[in-house]
Amino acid sequence: MPPVLPMLAKSVAKVPDASGYSFEPKWDGFRCLVFKDGDEVELASRNTKPLTRYFPEVVEAMRAQLPERCVLDGELFVASGSRLEFEVLQERIHPAASRITKLSEETPASYVAFDLLALGDVSLLERPFGERRAALETALAGLGEEGPCHLTRTTTDPAEATAWFTRFEGAGLDGVMAKPLDAPYAPNQRTMLKIKHARTADVVLAGYRLHKTSTPEAPLLGSLLLGLYDAPPDQGGELQHIGVAASFTAKRRAELIEELAPLEVAIEDHPWGRWQEFLTANPDRVPGTQSRWSSGKDLSFVPLRPERVLEVGYDHMEGRRFRHTAQFKRWRPDRDPESCGYEQLEEPVSYDLQQVLGG
Repeated sequence: MPPVLPMLAKSVAKVPDASGYSFEPKWDGFRCLVFKDGDEVELASRNTKPLTRYFPEVVEAMRAQLPERCVLDGELFVASGSRLEFEVLQERIHPAASRITKLSEETPASYVAFDLLALGDVSLLERPFGERRAALETALAGLGEEGPCHLTRTTTDPAEATAWFTRFEGAGLDGVMAKPLDAPYAPNQRTMLKIKHARTADVVLAGYRLHKTSTPEAPLLGSLLLGLYDAPPDQGGELQHIGVAASFTAKRRAELIEELAPLEVAIEDHPWGRWQEFLTANPDRVPGTQSRWSSGKDLSFVPLRPERVLEVGYDHMEGRRFRHTAQFKRWRPDRDPESCGYEQLEEPVSYDLQQVLGG
């Protein structure tokens, strides 16, 4: 019975080259535990919050496609064409019932199962993953390729998992999971391993936001706003917002305020000055714009002359932005801002999502 906390994973640098693991794609969606008892279906998030009302089309499909009584661990996702679209999935969490109904028809979600916690009256938590996976394959043997409920594919071959790590990113997945075949299901324990993409890029510092604990008497930097040129500036290229870098110590946050003060510039003289006119978030999620996710937070930023370059670490792209917060590596005084463009970013191999779900 809910609530149940899902089993977690710890990061490792590469796919383990050893026996005893089951490997599977790392899905980029909402972690979701499913509790089904006849027509009663409950969806719970990673932190046990209810998701059921936001995905009525998935709940209806689960009534028809899943075993009569079961508890599954898996991921909710939205696919657009041949790849996952996390931003579209985020839009499904909406307070208005009419909006939920509309989005369930316009951007229907799917569910991919990767573990079985209970079947009928039997709890499988103490069973090793190898047994749970075999039971999951039997329980979901009737699923068709059309979905929206799917069974994730797996392999015990490290070489194949390493190939997936590269190939599947083009479908919007962000790595590979490794699960010990002999491990029980351990709620809220980091028993699994995750291998995610790690890359670096040289980006332009375009501004910063203040930290939530900042005060006029003791200003603290919260996050750096990063940019890349979509083409050389002398060819009409513009500086685009690509993401943020954060996670500094309190001491460093105070130091950066002083260090960057000479670069401060009026918004009218900044490349992003024209974005003041926006009242709602646009597709590029430019800084200073509001959306229903911001909940009235102050998203204004301190504009800086785009003269400094820094190297950041990132794992995954979503469209033309970093999917997650980037990690500050070092300043790059040897790089000209105008030389920092999108062409330096690695392009993932294109791969059809149906090929990831199939097989």
